[in-house]
Amino acid sequence: MRLATSLIAGLIFGLGLIISGMVNPTKVQNFLDLFGSFDPSLAFVMAAAVAVTFLGYRIAFRRGRPLFADAFRLPTAKEIDRRVIIGPAIFGVGWGLSGFCPGPAITSLPLLAKGTLVFVAAMLAGMALTRLALQWAGARTALRPGAGEIQQSG
Repeated sequence: MRLATSLIAGLIFGLGLIISGMVNPTKVQNFLDLFGSFDPSLAFVMAAAVAVTFLGYRIAFRRGRPLFADAFRLPTAKEIDRRVIIGPAIFGVGWGLSGFCPGPAITSLPLLAKGTLVFVAAMLAGMALTRLALQWAGARTALRPGAGEIQQSG
């Protein structure tokens, strides 16, 4: 049931992206072009998404627990570190240059457009490189004397 619900939610999300035109990277680039061919439609899509999310969370939290889990698992980190600054900055530059973020890119993938294929390949490579960099940084921290407590798994 959990898989079917995830599939249906993903299909609805993808359909919303298609209907709103957000799978077209030019829409995003025109939104960012304030002094040229500015297109405010992305702002309306974001506002609608925030409203739906706000209502969804209100309804979900009223239930007391999620449909397919024992408890809600919400982020608890509150510190702003390098990862919180650098990650979104890289995302924003990539989004502005390509006009894609992951959702619309995956939704556009069946079209096999060259730009989409390049973006998805770059996105996957970036994810892999980030994982390797974090593992490398974690290994360096674990080897450094006085690095503090290191949690070991296993």
